Amino acid sequence: MKIVGSYVSPYVRKVLACLNLKGLAYEIDPITPFFGGDDFERISPLRRIPVLLDGDFALCDSSVICQYLEEAYLGHPLFPADPKDRAWARWLEEFADTRMGDVFIWGLFYQKAVHPVVWGEPGDAARVEKTLIEDAPRVLDYLEGQLPGEGFLFGDIGLADISIASFFRNAAYAGFAIDPVRWPKTAAHVERTLGHACLADLLPFEDAQRSVAPAGRRAALQALGAPLVAESLGTRDPRKGVMTL
Repeated sequence: MKIVGSYVSPYVRKVLACLNLKGLAYEIDPITPFFGGDDFERISPLRRIPVLLDGDFALCDSSVICQYLEEAYLGHPLFPADPKDRAWARWLEEFADTRMGDVFIWGLFYQKAVHPVVWGEPGDAARVEKTLIEDAPRVLDYLEGQLPGEGFLFGDIGLADISIASFFRNAAYAGFAIDPVRWPKTAAHVERTLGHACLADLLPFEDAQRSVAPAGRRAALQALGAPLVAESLGTRDPRKGVMTL
């Protein structure tokens, strides 16, 4: 299997962690968000990452991809067995992808980390302030009432745990940290989840991708032994507008 997407994207990270949990081999085309050519558009009509290529089968959207992996491949279950628990796990993934994505990616990470690098301009300071004062605390208050004090949400680690924790790694890249006094269960759960091998093993590749300009990222990842495809679908034209989902 091949995954088209950036190691730093929380949505790509979610898919890679699930592949790691199931013990499935994969290669990755580390296309940079906001870059991509016509070949990419043919497999991702909405110009979004990640994209899964399983043989001649192409599939978009991280949630759809993870559901496919659960149904098509054995190994570590990504969802709990009980139907009500499975439904709640899907809701928590949706909450992460939509609300947490809006708050921590568009309201914080994009403004402080992506916008200056990609567009060469400062981000929206007013939106960052609103995120830190209003939006992020509301998200954390909600999670504090949902996450367990110990262990993972439904026994062993699964997609819901990964989906939630993934956004906090990007938030940390923008200088955000969870207050462990105000939100102790959330802080502990995110630390446990990000420390699991399925996510922790991705961190060196993320660090390599973040540490160099786009033109040098493939070489940096190759030096660490990242499982890269031979040919990239990316271009160096940000006007093509690859997004993450």
